[in-house]
Amino acid sequence: METEHGEAAADAGTEGPPGPLVDAAWLASRLTRRGTVVLDASVGAHRAAGRRVPGARRFDIDGVMSDHAVPLPHTMPQADAFAEEMRALGVDGTDTVVVYDTAGIYSSARAWWMLRAMGFDRAAVLDGGLPAWEAAGLPVEALPPGGGGRAGNFTARPRPGALVGSDEVVEALADPGAAVLDARSRGRFAGTEAEPRPGLRGGHMPGAVNLPFAEVQRDGRMLPVDELRAVFEASVEGRERLVVSCGSGVTACVLALGAELAGYGGVAVYDGSWSEWGLPSELPVVTGA
Repeated sequence: METEHGEAAADAGTEGPPGPLVDAAWLASRLTRRGTVVLDASVGAHRAAGRRVPGARRFDIDGVMSDHAVPLPHTMPQADAFAEEMRALGVDGTDTVVVYDTAGIYSSARAWWMLRAMGFDRAAVLDGGLPAWEAAGLPVEALPPGGGGRAGNFTARPRPGALVGSDEVVEALADPGAAVLDARSRGRFAGTEAEPRPGLRGGHMPGAVNLPFAEVQRDGRMLPVDELRAVFEASVEGRERLVVSCGSGVTACVLALGAELAGYGGVAVYDGSWSEWGLPSELPVVTGA
């Protein structure tokens, strides 16, 4: 006998997102379909919006979607813990998941990359986030995002190389075929602007390239593909292997999203990012542009 759960899986399996980025019209046309799950991945002060896309569920990067056993912010949870939280949100392996945040595209890309790192490819980022949704005249609910109600059957299948540590970054910095891109502001990269987290050294990794995440966006939305390609080509200068970093592994994923849209494969996110590299240690740091 087919259950409602089974029907949802069957319906959801017929169509996934057309790519890693979808617009508000695409989501609106599918919002009430069985198998469409919307996740609000806002972090920090951006969580105070007090409204959501109808039916959105909270993907809590600041809370349960980080491994708090590690003394670094926003560390990817272990696969079993991540899968448990996704099942608690009611997500099935055949669902189509759209993630957004209330800032435009900020932390939603982190949620998308986390799903991708766990082997789930039926996920996309809402271009422009909640601001674009509201600008299109689409409805919102004045309720805090909740859970999924019933449990889902999400299964984590970790993808090797999607998230890397400092050892892999050291190797990439020494590899002439690799580029390490830093999504932080130009002031933080140069060491002329104070780090927002106490105890971190200012500056950047020797050989890293600064590409602030805001420079792959315009008005809170990702640049068109041809412009993204031009931005990345100017930054990586022919190198095909990309490692992206930022302050705590969140906005690095905006660069990962941009690189994906621009046609780069094999991108890796440095999960510890500057929250790890910038700590007092033997990891090298330089200043200046």
